[in-house]
Amino acid sequence: MKFICQRNDLSQAIQTVSKAVSSKPQNPILSGIYIKAENNMVELQATDYEMGIICKIEAEVTEPGNIVLVGRHFQEVVRKLPGVTIELEYDREEKITHIRSNRSHFKFISMSADDFPIIKKLNSNLNLQIMDNVLYDLIGRTTFACSNEEARPVFTGCFMELRDSTVVMAATDTKRLAVQSKVLENFTGQSKMIIPSKLLNEIQKLLLSDMPRMVNIRYNSNQISFEFDNTYISSRLIDGQFPDYHRVVPNSFATRIKLNTEEFKAVIDRISLISRTNDYNVATLEFANGMLRITSDNPEIGNADEALPAEIDGDNIIISFNVDYIADALKIIHDKELYISLNNSLSPAAIRMVEDEEFTYIITPVRTPGR
Repeated sequence: MKFICQRNDLSQAIQTVSKAVSSKPQNPILSGIYIKAENNMVELQATDYEMGIICKIEAEVTEPGNIVLVGRHFQEVVRKLPGVTIELEYDREEKITHIRSNRSHFKFISMSADDFPIIKKLNSNLNLQIMDNVLYDLIGRTTFACSNEEARPVFTGCFMELRDSTVVMAATDTKRLAVQSKVLENFTGQSKMIIPSKLLNEIQKLLLSDMPRMVNIRYNSNQISFEFDNTYISSRLIDGQFPDYHRVVPNSFATRIKLNTEEFKAVIDRISLISRTNDYNVATLEFANGMLRITSDNPEIGNADEALPAEIDGDNIIISFNVDYIADALKIIHDKELYISLNNSLSPAAIRMVEDEEFTYIITPVRTPGR
């Protein structure tokens, strides 16, 4: 095998597929990146059996072939090579791969490509197409609410529900819930699945190019794949029953507050300097007299107390939350203003965007002494 390609192209492709390289492989071959060169294209693959990624780049291929190189070392060397182009050549007799760029020359011991579990693209009649910016929002506005506890796998993924021309994604760690819906074009059908948040987060990093592009999604009862440009990513779906998130969202609210997003974000950021030093990261929010007052106390350090203007429609309320749960939502809200909807100090509250009614974030209050 021998080919010449652009260093940046190869480096980007390696970085993409390396997300699926196993950090603790059951089999040594899973620590590697599969490289196949033919017809002036180079295909790279990596898999940990849960997720698989394929990425293709253009190259000048003078001798077709395939090899497997240790992913971590291959990635670091290519990233730091000095030249604009890279020449990669495999010596069959020595089983050594030569990588040259400018005056740099590296030799890698190669693994047998025959041992690599080649990724086969998912063949399913169940599919949909979605624009990359739409998928980006669906992922970014939900996955942050997923759980990291592997003991309950259902909560480590995002629930995707397809209802005719609408796609809804929901995520929860049982203490909060994020829901985002979008309208789909040219799709009809109904399906439900739980997609690993790890997969979705990696896909989001690859989305939003300079030119809008379509993402092709295929799925069956236990697998899903995403394909765009020269990248293909597949994964197993999470098996289990996602809770009925509709029951968590209150049908109505007694009080609705409108806040300036940037002002609220800045206050929360400052209050958290104190709240994050206590056991539960708690801050108390008091809505009254056209103001929101936020306080947090720590007997060993001190307290924080700050207020900002608020448009309050309804009863005055005092309620406490984990500040991190509020801060997480504010990171993905870019509207100038937002709504907080409440019923009482012990009922779930909702944070919504003013300009996007299809997003809902439900947060459970923290019970504090005296309430």
